[in-house]
Amino acid sequence: MKTTVIYPGTFDPITNGHTDLIQRASRLFDHVVVAIAAGGSGSKAPVLSLDERISLGKEVLADCKNVEVCGFDTLLVDFMQEKDAKVILRGLRAVSDFEYEFQLASMNRHLAKDVETVFLTPAEQFSYISSSLVREIAALGGDIHPFVHASVVAALINRIR
Repeated sequence: MKTTVIYPGTFDPITNGHTDLIQRASRLFDHVVVAIAAGGSGSKAPVLSLDERISLGKEVLADCKNVEVCGFDTLLVDFMQEKDAKVILRGLRAVSDFEYEFQLASMNRHLAKDVETVFLTPAEQFSYISSSLVREIAALGGDIHPFVHASVVAALINRIR
């Protein structure tokens, strides 16, 4: 039986930390779907369009043959049914992420009893990177090359400046 895992997020932008988790997940699961959420609110409101984020995700992850990148704008559990997936992959950078992630996992399990959530921690060199910090550094003119793929640097700088 093919195991499909969904890694959801806004990926605005996709960081080296995301890429690390996705590459490692691609070795653990038969099929990894990077599910890019159409929108967010407040500080999670995307700077890049959904199409840009999908395109960048496909470019950054081109070497991962069992990874699919696509967008979604429904409840995650409904999208999972579409993809015949039973596992949600989430990243935990720090203990502070756990409470929110635990709440999400519990709610998703309540909405779909057969859904499980698996947590992975990033490699140490990526544990402090977040999309919102990368956006803020870019907006203030800082160098984001160490945190994201070169194509993401270009797209983000072009959009912000």
